[in-house]
Amino acid sequence: MQVSFDSYKVFYITAKSNSITAAAEELYVTQPTVTHCIQKLEKELGCILFIRGKKGVKLTPEGKILYNHISVACEEIWKAEEDIRALKEFKKGEILIGASETTLHHYLFPYLKEYKKKYPNIKIKIQNSTTRSTLNAIHKDELDCGILVFPEQYSEDGIEIKTLETFQDIAIAGCKYEELSKKTITLKELSSYPIISLENATMTNLTFRKLFKENNVDLKPDIELATTDLVVPAVANDLGIGFVPEFFATEALKKKQIFKLNLVKNFPKRKICLVYKIDKPQSMAVEAFIDCIK
Repeated sequence: MQVSFDSYKVFYITAKSNSITAAAEELYVTQPTVTHCIQKLEKELGCILFIRGKKGVKLTPEGKILYNHISVACEEIWKAEEDIRALKEFKKGEILIGASETTLHHYLFPYLKEYKKKYPNIKIKIQNSTTRSTLNAIHKDELDCGILVFPEQYSEDGIEIKTLETFQDIAIAGCKYEELSKKTITLKELSSYPIISLENATMTNLTFRKLFKENNVDLKPDIELATTDLVVPAVANDLGIGFVPEFFATEALKKKQIFKLNLVKNFPKRKICLVYKIDKPQSMAVEAFIDCIK
């Protein structure tokens, strides 16, 4: 048996209003059209659904059973339609973003401000974690996209990586190592000093380890920190030499709490990237965020 949803819709509205006249008005059809539809449904189901009277219609026992089921289905369908309409009009929705500490503090917030101004009803959830953890979450569909930092050459299967901006890392030191301010230094010479680095599991740590290894030097940090924003104060307190994106050190450099080392060869630039799963259909809210960030 294949009864059309339109028939059930007419039945539901008629039963809800207890009136063929009211149902016809709500459906913008004639009363005979409603009557014919109900009669057709009764014939298809093989039972009487309504008792007609002067004051309207009442459900039969069979009609009540059908109504109990159809009312739930209709309400859910119309709720789904309302939700879809709200999503299309950006009246509701949610985006799940993964961000590294660097991108969160020095890139993402202005774009989030612009996005929220345009789409105030969209909820934004941000997960601040390591690059690897964020990529894993995107692979598992636990996050919609990420704003992450990568070395210049990086790719990953199944993930789209779009460069948004590049930046320069610098080596910094405090007053204790003032003698280094007047010379140009190699990575090999640098490795003989106490080194401050991020934890081993971070993409930043792996990037610098690889860079030092390419120059035949093992990077052996004396201090490992959880986040980049701790490097500058650690260096300012003469705990060692650190590596940070230049924008992290701007204020401390101006105040002469630290100084920038002159390297024989500058560190390769790194890039801030938008990343998302290639084969994942994105919601309209996420697509709008991607357009905004790009």
